[in-house]
Parts: sequence; structure tokens; C-alpha cells
Amino acid sequence: MSEVKTRDKMVDVLVQAGIKQMFAFPGLGVSWLAPAFYERRDELQVILGRSEQSTSIMAQAYGRMKDAPGVFMAQGPWAVTTGAFGCLEAFFSGTPMMFMCDTSDYDGMGAYGVYQSMTGDYGAGDAKASLQHLCKYTSMATKPEEAIFGMQMALKHCNTPRKGVGAMIFRTDYVREDYPAVTKGTIYDTPNYLLYTPPYPSIEAMDKLAEMINQAKRPVVLAGFGARQSGAGEALFKLANELGIGVVTSTNGKSIIDETSTVCAGTLGGFGGTKASHRLLAEADMVLMLGASLGADYTRFRDPGMIRPGSQKLVQVDIDPRNASWVVPVDLPITGDCKDVVEYLLAKKLDASQKEARFEWITKLKERNKYDEVMSFETAPGKVHYVDVFNALNRYMTADDLLVTDAGNNSIWCKHIIRCRFPGNYITPGGTGAMGWGAPAAVGVKVACPDKRVTMVAGDGGFMMTQDAVATAVQFNQPITFVVLNNSGLGMVRDNQVNNKVYCDFEYINFAEMAKGMGAEGVQVDSTDTFMDALGASHDSNKVTVIEVALDPEARHAEATDMGSLIL
Repeated sequence: MSEVKTRDKMVDVLVQAGIKQMFAFPGLGVSWLAPAFYERRDELQVILGRSEQSTSIMAQAYGRMKDAPGVFMAQGPWAVTTGAFGCLEAFFSGTPMMFMCDTSDYDGMGAYGVYQSMTGDYGAGDAKASLQHLCKYTSMATKPEEAIFGMQMALKHCNTPRKGVGAMIFRTDYVREDYPAVTKGTIYDTPNYLLYTPPYPSIEAMDKLAEMINQAKRPVVLAGFGARQSGAGEALFKLANELGIGVVTSTNGKSIIDETSTVCAGTLGGFGGTKASHRLLAEADMVLMLGASLGADYTRFRDPGMIRPGSQKLVQVDIDPRNASWVVPVDLPITGDCKDVVEYLLAKKLDASQKEARFEWITKLKERNKYDEVMSFETAPGKVHYVDVFNALNRYMTADDLLVTDAGNNSIWCKHIIRCRFPGNYITPGGTGAMGWGAPAAVGVKVACPDKRVTMVAGDGGFMMTQDAVATAVQFNQPITFVVLNNSGLGMVRDNQVNNKVYCDFEYINFAEMAKGMGAEGVQVDSTDTFMDALGASHDSNKVTVIEVALDPEARHAEATDMGSLIL
């Protein structure tokens, strides 16, 4: 018999794959795995979350920032239910995440309908069926060698385009048993399973694209998360400035380039998008869509005036050929990495003779639509408007900062006001737009980027859902500043109900005192100046801090909404 336990072999897979951090919430089989992880703690750190929901979000956000698998592990029934939150964002945004859970069958007799069992037998829940619709790959391992191979394949598939979730579900009983000395199939070491060479885009197609750009009078790039994920930002910024190409972004693509530059007209989206971005796209005679899904959230629910097959030349670059002509038919689909395409165009030295005319068009359009205007609103005494917070953050943020947002009104105003000067410093749940993502995501972001200052902004509704992330940040010494915009209610729900506001108000919660109870610093502010002071002090202190902002409950998202007519 082998003296190696199955759980030791499972940890080996993660270490061989180069995984340095993972996120877990133990229970049953995961608890039985824990000793093996503890023995390898110098090679692989386990971040212990306070709920399956928060823990899965941490793993997803970590994977997003690293562009490598964020590993989540929890007990079966709760992993595939509340823990599916992180999977949803990974699925919709295309970020790499590995999901591990057990079947919670205790003694291996799931067919008896065992308490908590997720084997899929009669009388049991079905973990695999619960996960498959969110995963690129799902393995149900019934014996030790299947668990090892299933982990290897989950890691492989979650990190190959289009990225997403790879899952391995294991039977509970065998993880603490000996690993068999002889297996039915040969199990090889992990690294070579993970090798992948992406296809290079067609030269002929890229040459055709180059000619289309040369002929266009008003070319615009719509950069999505795929372009940002590929690392195309630097090359795109250079290409746009060399040729006078306008740039707009999806929600998740925001901050791919400097948004204060001449070529950028900001982020799309009826809720929070800029008027300039919508009209720049509508006036374009040629649109190059880079890694963009054309989601309803940022195309004003697929406004037919913004992207118009037949009257605009449309080109779509995507790593997955299935995404080309998915939402609208295009003139030229290109399969490949966005960065490869942009760098090819740069090297080709396209015709720059129209650059000044294009710059003039972009500049005048931005002026007409007040792109650079700094908004301000009167508020009740002792209250702060969303605009005050995000104008302050605009001034505060440097290349050393990362801004994480939650969903809701805070996210709408953040997208509308913030002009990201530094590539990659804006992180938001653009895949799902789900409340409760922000706080645990900030922990995952900080773990992935320890040298950056991380600030998270959420409303009180979203923050309350996952405020346990503050305790995790304290325990694992992750100095994050959590900004809670407290208007004691669901702001977006209030706004949408207009004059019939019901089921949207909460009793006041003192989040500053709550933070202190979890071992963090807690501060309350009621003006822009005190907010700026608290923000600077929180980062200078290098401590986990919750800044509770007295938000004006009369502040609405209407002024950050643009569903108006597009004038061509």
C-alpha cells in the first residue's frame, strides 16, 4: 500500500500548478483535506473566509487580477449554493477560477440519501448539476486518481480562452485514505497538462482591418474586458494616439487606457456611462470591437443607434470564434488575442494623414457632451453626495491605487465620474452587476496585489451582505480601506420606484462601530474634506479601515443616466 494520502496528492497538484494562494471555507471533506494544506503552508497559503459567498468572491477577484486560477474550496451543499456567487461573476466576465467541493456523503453511501449528500443519487442533492451551467469543465471524481486528473483538467480548462470556471467535485471518504500505489490510468505530473499556445490571428484578416482603418474618417475602438485581460492597453493607447482613433470601453474594460487622454471618451452604459462615449460610438463610421461581448448593460440595452450593421463598418476581435457576430453581424471577424492584433497594426505603420481631423472630431464631441465637466450638487447639511466622494477619489488616486466597487448606485456614479488615469486601476463586478461583491473582492485584489493601495466603495446595502470580509482582511493583515456610502437603504431601488418608495429603507447601522468590533479602524465622515482626510489617514496607517460616509438620501442616479436620443 502507498503511504501517501489522497489529500497529499491533491495538494501536490495545486503546488505543481504554481498556485500560491487559495481561499477556503472548511466543512466535512474540506476539513479532512486541511491537514495536508497546513503541512504545505510555506508553499501555499490558505485564506480562511467567513462565508462561502465571500470566500468564492475573493477567489474570483484574485483570479481576475492575476489572470490565473483563483482557487475556491468549500463543503458541497454550501459551496454550490451560496458559494456559486463567485462562479457567476467568473462565468459572465470570463475570469479564471478553480472550484473544489466534496459530495458530503460521509461514509460513501450517497445512494442512501445521506444528510447533506450532494452525489446526485435518489434523496440527495446534485453538486455536478448545480455547477455545470456555470463551468467550462466539471469533473465528478469517484476515486482518488479521478480526483487528481480532475483537478489537473479543471486548472487547464479554467485558464484557456475563453477563461472561466473549472470544477472538481470529490467523494468525501477517500481524501484521508491512502492513495493507491497502482492506478487504472497513468497520472502524470501537472505542469505539462497546463501548457497552451493560443492561435495567432490571420495575417490576411489583420491586413484587411488595417485597410479599413486607413479608409475610415471616424474610426472608434470599443475595448472590452477581453482587450484589458490580454494586456492590449499600452499598445492600444499608442495606436489610438498615432492615428486619432477614438476609444470607448465596456464596464469591465474601463481603465484599459488613460481616460483623461484626448482619444478616450469614457465608459459606455445607460446607467453611469458618459454621453460622449455613446455619441462617439454612434457617429463612428468604423467600429473595432476588441474583446467585447456587447452586453446589454453597456450598449444601452443594445440601442440600435449605437452600433449599426450596414451603415458602419464593423470588426470584431475575440479569442473565441463563437463570440464574433454573436450580438450583431460584423463585416470582419478576427479570431485571436486582442494584443496580437493591436501590436500588428502598430508595427504596420498605418496612414496617419487623417489624425488631426479625427482628433478635432473627438475633441469637439467631448466638449459638446461636457466630458471634462466636474459635476457638483447641493446636499443637506452634514451629508455628502456620490459626486463628492468620486471627485475626491479622482484627485486622490495615483498609479499605486486600485479602486474596487460594488454594484448599485455607488457603481453607477463611480463609472460616470471617475476618469481613470492609470491602466487597470478600476475593478468592478461588470459580469453580473451583483451587490455584495465589492468587500470580499477587495480582499482578493489585495492578496493578488500586495504592493497596491486598495480602496473599496460600496453602498450600505451591498456592504452589509458581505461585511464579514473586513474580519478576513484583519485576520490576514490585508490593509484595505472600505468606504461605505450609508444612506440607510437600497438607493437604486428607491430611485427606480420614483414616488412609490416601498421595501427599500433600512434602520441606520453604525458601520464604523461595527468595524471596530472586527478589529478594524472605524471612521465617520460628513464632508468632502473629512472624507479626504480619512482616506489619506487610512492608507498612511496601513490598517484595515472602514470609512462610513453620511450619504445624502436624496442623491439619485438620474443625473448619471443617459438613455437620451443619439443625434447623428
